[in-house]
Parts: sequence; structure tokens; C-alpha cells
Amino acid sequence: MVFGASGVGKTHLVSSIGYGLAEAGMRVKFMAATALVQLLQRAKAELKLTEALNRLDKYAALIVDDIGYVRKTEQESSVLFELIAHRYERHSLIITSNQSFEDWDKLLDDTVMTVAATDRLIHHATIIQCEGGGYRRKSSMLKQ
Repeated sequence: MVFGASGVGKTHLVSSIGYGLAEAGMRVKFMAATALVQLLQRAKAELKLTEALNRLDKYAALIVDDIGYVRKTEQESSVLFELIAHRYERHSLIITSNQSFEDWDKLLDDTVMTVAATDRLIHHATIIQCEGGGYRRKSSMLKQ
């Protein structure tokens, strides 16, 4: 889990981790959280969620970027929980979020599901907190 404000380098960091894993011979998949949730919701609507989750099992590491920017609906929370539960103790899941775990009750729709999801994520996690000012803002200020 990589937490931090917008622009502090979370995506850059996990992309580098993913690249290193791929160089070491592991299969890695990088997806924006929004795209992944849409994919899983579509699969669930077609009664193929288990198949979609199993297809993601071919990746030793799944990187989910920007999970915390928009509050999830009940349906979105449900498929995210299914993903977390499915990968728990089976395959690596690397997540970036601008929301720390303490704030995930505001992110996911169901408190019980939030507790269960964060419990599974924390169990074997390495948690990285990125701090500092945003790089894009610094870059913009330097140009001016």
C-alpha cells in the first residue's frame, strides 16, 4: 500500500516496483482503479466475476492505481472487496491511494466491508506513506 497526497510520486513509485518485478521475471498488471472497477462490474453484471478474477490470477502482482479519489457506490465497493478477498494470501496486490486506511470508511460504501477489506490488506502489507509537496506543482512553479 502506498499512501499520499496527489503529486507526491505514488504512481511513479509503484510503476518502478512493477518494472523491477517484471525484470525479475514476474507477470505484472498495472490498472487504474476506475478501469479495474468498471471491468469487474461488467463481469459481475454478466455473471462472470469469478472468471474475471481468475484471469487476473495470471499476474503475480496486480497494481491498482488511485483507489481513493472517488467515493465508491455499493456495487463498486462490492467488486473491490471481491478482488481484495480473492487475491488475499494468493497473489500480490499493490494499491495507491490518497486516502489512508483510517479514511477508507468514507471511500467504501459499507463499514463492515471496509473493515474486512482493510484487515486483509494490512495483514501482510508493507505500507509506504509518501509525504511532501506535489511534483507537478513544483515543476509548474519552476517554469514560471
